[in-house]
Amino acid sequence: MKNTFGNSVQITGTAHFDEIVMAAEIPVAVYFHSDDCIPCMTFAPIFDRVSVDYSSLMRFVRIDRQQNRPLAERFGIQSSPTLLFFRNGEEACSRLSGYVEAGDLLAAVETILGKQCPENPKTLVNCDVLILGAGPAGLTAAIYAARSRLFTAVLETSIPGGMVATTFQIANYPGVNGVVRGTDLMENMKTQALSFGAEIHDMQKMVSVQLEGKEKIIETESAIYRARTIIIASGAEPRKLPVPQEKEYRSRGIHYCATCDGALYQDADVMVVGGGISALEEAEFLTRYARHVTILNRAEAFRAPAGVTSHVLGLPGISARYRCQVEGVSGDVFVSTATLRDLKTNKTETVPVEGIFVYIGSQPDTRLFGPNLLLSPGGFIQAGEDMKTSLPGVFAAGDIREKPIRQITTAVSDGTIAAIMAERYLAG
Repeated sequence: MKNTFGNSVQITGTAHFDEIVMAAEIPVAVYFHSDDCIPCMTFAPIFDRVSVDYSSLMRFVRIDRQQNRPLAERFGIQSSPTLLFFRNGEEACSRLSGYVEAGDLLAAVETILGKQCPENPKTLVNCDVLILGAGPAGLTAAIYAARSRLFTAVLETSIPGGMVATTFQIANYPGVNGVVRGTDLMENMKTQALSFGAEIHDMQKMVSVQLEGKEKIIETESAIYRARTIIIASGAEPRKLPVPQEKEYRSRGIHYCATCDGALYQDADVMVVGGGISALEEAEFLTRYARHVTILNRAEAFRAPAGVTSHVLGLPGISARYRCQVEGVSGDVFVSTATLRDLKTNKTETVPVEGIFVYIGSQPDTRLFGPNLLLSPGGFIQAGEDMKTSLPGVFAAGDIREKPIRQITTAVSDGTIAAIMAERYLAG
């Protein structure tokens, strides 16, 4: 029984569970984790970070599920991460499991506390460059801007790393010896940005945006930021596979980047979900590793040039099913089966599969920027190769920008250009 992360998180197990959790006089958040759990790598720093802010109101406990199997079985816990919340010796509120995001945990904590959170006056932050998003584009921009002696602040709604931090391993990032874990690569970028003097403000939810005029104003739930220039690098998320188990099996059989995760499926049977050119291209890429790739298309035909379609479908190891969609997935720790629905007959069947790669589009969160910036029909920010948007002093970088290719390297390139152009803008 010991404390970690500034004494805000207790590590315990079966022997002391009743003492620390069931007998606690304040609410308790219990985080069951495993060493081999990919989503746990992303969630652990979120849990630690939230524990610091709420340590006076709530107890935060971590338990290794593998080392405390009887305790996990006592509460019917079958996967990691799983979060339970206790109040007065009884489990309260809903459990969280699978790919748990920062907003999910914050909402659960505030619910069990009855929203008795301290109301503090908002902090005022003045900066030269304000970067929205701490993924590859945002952190690269922070490195360049801070190194140019500009006061640089980075706002992140969760923790630094973006979607890359959820990727198990990356084998195509230049200069990396072999493969690198997504969490390690992003931690290196974060450390480098901080070393040049950039400030990173994580767990910040934006509530209002004012981008017009010489001074840009961003308001979060806890602070007001006034910036001379802004770089929007808040990324875009792939549209999720619409099945109830998506969060639970994300990175455990459900993936959104064949380039990132395809090598995990050597000699395996996998599926690609999608009907556009991306689905076809990624299916071809997966043949480098997988034994067989089945493409599931909801429509009668692919939305891609005929030459691309005929080429991919003519490759050995690739087949396609039309008017078909995934209704659900199941498995132990990783996906092992998928339930498919034939949209012609409405019949379902359960088939074995080891990995499902999803390409049904991307969705940027540009709701707060739409009234001010020129957006593409898909909701992405329109910005040229100089990263300039339709407003002076506002730049866009990374996956949130309308462009044909979205990779870590292209995000890093965008971040570099955006920071340099922001510096030139400020120099006048």
